[in-house]
Amino acid sequence: MISLAGRDILHDWGKFVFTGIGLGLLIGVTLTMAGVYRGMVDDAQAMLDNSGADLWVVQKDTLGPYAEPSSIPDDIDRSIRTMRGVERAANVTYLTMQIDHAGSDVRVMVVGTDTASPGEPGQPPHMVAGRQIVRSHYEAVADVKTGFELGDVVQVRRNHYTIVGLTSRMVSSGGDPMLFIPLKDAQQAQFQKDSDAIVSQRARTAQNPALNPPGNPGVLDAVAASQATNPYVNAVLVQVEPGYSPDRAAEAIRRWQRLTVYTRAEMERILVEKLIATSARQIAMFLVILAIVSAAIVAFIIYTLTMGKIREIAVLKLIGTRNRTISFMILQQALGLGLIGFVVGKIAATVWAPIFPKYVLLLSSDSLRGFVAVMVICAVASLLAIRAALRVDPAEAIGG
Repeated sequence: MISLAGRDILHDWGKFVFTGIGLGLLIGVTLTMAGVYRGMVDDAQAMLDNSGADLWVVQKDTLGPYAEPSSIPDDIDRSIRTMRGVERAANVTYLTMQIDHAGSDVRVMVVGTDTASPGEPGQPPHMVAGRQIVRSHYEAVADVKTGFELGDVVQVRRNHYTIVGLTSRMVSSGGDPMLFIPLKDAQQAQFQKDSDAIVSQRARTAQNPALNPPGNPGVLDAVAASQATNPYVNAVLVQVEPGYSPDRAAEAIRRWQRLTVYTRAEMERILVEKLIATSARQIAMFLVILAIVSAAIVAFIIYTLTMGKIREIAVLKLIGTRNRTISFMILQQALGLGLIGFVVGKIAATVWAPIFPKYVLLLSSDSLRGFVAVMVICAVASLLAIRAALRVDPAEAIGG
């Protein structure tokens, strides 16, 4: 028996292959969108892993420090260190900002870490070049994604920092590379005002009788001191002793410190279900739209190819070919188109994933699900062409 699908592919292979390539690029975009979501989740998990923390102590009744602002006194870590089950505790601040470098802006998350002793939570756990921060001011460690090199000098607010070390996969949940600086510098940068704002604030304070009573010049000094220092941090990162339950340690901190404490599982749930939930819904919507468009393209192409063979189908019916055989041949053509499209799409997604602006994580399990989805979509899309083929009158083979 002549294979209608094979015959059409051989005699009109150009149209079939180029259609498969076009479909493949669309499938490649679909796989990339799924990879972007996987990359966002992996970025969030990498951020938690690299923090070295088992617990996150933040401002009470907030989802800080990543999903919401959080501000707690910077002396809380001292009392937390004395609590049972706590091995280490370190303050940390986070500030996302644009940094000018080599004539272009680089968006980074500035992380203020405790550099008093090595191995504290919040410090970059591994270096690919250079060293950790050892001075209390004006040194920085950058993720390689920033494009900074050892010895580069970058400006954060008014201060300049020399890059002394490079690390990798230190990114925020949004994929922004991290820049680590000493904690005191980060505290100052987080709420630092420009010179004009400070002068204006001092002038307003001096003109306000309630804030500047006669004979009490110390108020202006207090205002200046408050503008120069920031005794707050965004969170305290806690490492618990080996074998000690993080949940038990978290409960004790909540009870005695009157703060909110999140375990690793709770923080991961916040990042995935709260922080990137909107992006996940947007990506899911794009995937649905792309699936519908792919189905429409396959249905249109298969229907067009089938309508171009009405006479051949009528001849097959005239010589007694069963409807099941004709349907299977059209289904073969649709599945073949889907197979070509998936192979092209997988290759395209693999090629452009490394240069994509966002981190794209292509999982084998997602590729397998994508392959099954493509085959199902192609099978469903072929139903319109099959229905049209089964309605062909055998008499058309004689009357044509």
